[in-house]
Amino acid sequence: MSENKRIKSAGNPMARGGGMAGPVEKPQNFKETMGHLIQYCRSYLPAMAIALITAIAGTLFQIIGPDKLKDLTNEIGKGLPTIVNGVPVMNSIDMNAVAGIAWLLVFFYVGSLLLNYLQSLIMATATQKISKKMRSDISQKINRLPLRYFDQTSHGDVLSRVTNDVDTIGQTMNQSLGTLVTSITMFVGSLIMMFYNNWIMALTAVGSSVIGFGLMIVIMAKSQKYFTVQQQELGHINGHIEEIYTGHNVVKVYNGSREAKKIFEEINSKLYTSAWKSQFLSGLMMPLMGFVGNFGYVAVCVVGAVLAMKGTISFGVIVAFMVYIRLFTQPLSQLAQAFNNLQRTAAAGERVFALIHEKELIEEGQKSKELQNIKGDVEFKQVKFGYVPEKTIINNFSAKVKAGQKVAIVGPTGAGKTTIVNLLMRFYELDSGEILLDGTPISQVPRKSVHEQFGMVLQDTWLFEGTIKDNIRYNKQDVTDEQIIEACKTVGLHHFIKTMPGGYDTVLNDKASLSEGQKQLITIARAMIQNAPLLILDEATSSVDTRTERIVQKAMDKLTEGRTSFVIAHRLSTIKNADLILVMKEGDIIESGSHDELLEKGGFYAELYNSQFEDAA
Repeated sequence: MSENKRIKSAGNPMARGGGMAGPVEKPQNFKETMGHLIQYCRSYLPAMAIALITAIAGTLFQIIGPDKLKDLTNEIGKGLPTIVNGVPVMNSIDMNAVAGIAWLLVFFYVGSLLLNYLQSLIMATATQKISKKMRSDISQKINRLPLRYFDQTSHGDVLSRVTNDVDTIGQTMNQSLGTLVTSITMFVGSLIMMFYNNWIMALTAVGSSVIGFGLMIVIMAKSQKYFTVQQQELGHINGHIEEIYTGHNVVKVYNGSREAKKIFEEINSKLYTSAWKSQFLSGLMMPLMGFVGNFGYVAVCVVGAVLAMKGTISFGVIVAFMVYIRLFTQPLSQLAQAFNNLQRTAAAGERVFALIHEKELIEEGQKSKELQNIKGDVEFKQVKFGYVPEKTIINNFSAKVKAGQKVAIVGPTGAGKTTIVNLLMRFYELDSGEILLDGTPISQVPRKSVHEQFGMVLQDTWLFEGTIKDNIRYNKQDVTDEQIIEACKTVGLHHFIKTMPGGYDTVLNDKASLSEGQKQLITIARAMIQNAPLLILDEATSSVDTRTERIVQKAMDKLTEGRTSFVIAHRLSTIKNADLILVMKEGDIIESGSHDELLEKGGFYAELYNSQFEDAA
């Protein structure tokens, strides 16, 4: 495995064992996470407040309804026959009063519908904008994170935060916040209206619901930790699947399916256990509240019948309480569900805010100096670096490269070849020492300015879904079609592209069958279009056949003309024409010179070079 695979392998769960997607963040408490979320959504709080106020107003209309239903029942009850001296006497019904109350009920319920619709519309708009902003912030955050973060966190876990966790937050805010406010309003309003109508019946309804309250509090306390674990394990399983799918061929070739399946089953079992416990506990809420509601119906009917027989209350009060007991107990189950969703959101929020609050690359707004008209002189001055503080990879590395030189960096795996290139590109910051471009320390200029000076062709080809033309032009919009065609002719790709159905406008996706060599040629053409003064070639010909290698090598020779080039190669036969060869071992330069000079020395380079032919023999 080449060194430029180091970053990916660092995120491989199989390499770490157990499929864990990096270190698990220290859990925050519910209050702290919700505080972060409220602070994050502060610009949308006015709109959300309006939505919640309309929800409260709509709920109040619903609460007033049963009281008017009581009046309607009593008006109709006045028309029932009464017994006077043993003789039934027919009474008349005031239809005007009945109609007035009925229309008032229609007004309340239609008003409630419209207000709740308005609340849903505002909340859906606000929460989707928040989700969009959150994804954008995470995307920008990823660009500002140091590569060290991705050394410890798998790609799948990062993707899970962008997708699953953000979706969880958005859905909860859209559904649960409105439900929470309406449920509390409904609960308190119903309670007030019940005491307003009859305190004995109200106490009966409240007493029958106390059991539900107690159990709900116990369940919520126990379920929070399982929701947190569930979100974490979801990130772990996404990370494992993404990495195993990416390396599917390798897993098959090395018969790693059994081990991959074992790790998957371990993570899946943990996810199953946490999800089962959290969902089981949250699932208890609905049947529990259903039982409490039914128990309340029975209690209200029994007590109401006794009071009606005594003449303490009217029949309309019993009818009103039959509705109020539903309005009173229903919010309990909704509150429980809303709190469960908020717990799930807290678990997702911990992961999202852990990413958003990760330590970023040092801000470089104060660096106004830019690299301009770079010739290509490069100097490494006593460079020292380690990916982790306790393990130094590069020890006191010093070298001078003149503009236009082709420099080959060779050495055994793990010698630090790709690390040197990463430091040159400022992907990592030095522990000590300095790297200079045309005499300017790269630490004194913005990273963007440093990156603009380099073209790069790696062993791992990277193509995105788009046309061939767009892949070659990548982020270089001022390039003409003629320049793209000329670059493709130079690398020997033009004929192949013309045989494609859409030519240069052929869309590269999963259906486009390209060999590794053809993909590599496209990335080389992209580097030509970049036209940067410095060039990095990291095992650029390792994925192509011998015939294609000659074509690519010829193209790269043309590409390196007039540019300072750094070539990392294991096949030493490909760098014979290098102006300078730096031989690295254990983070230090142990030899330097041309190919012929190093062979004459008979040192470590000569040993490496001759060993390739011995292996071939």
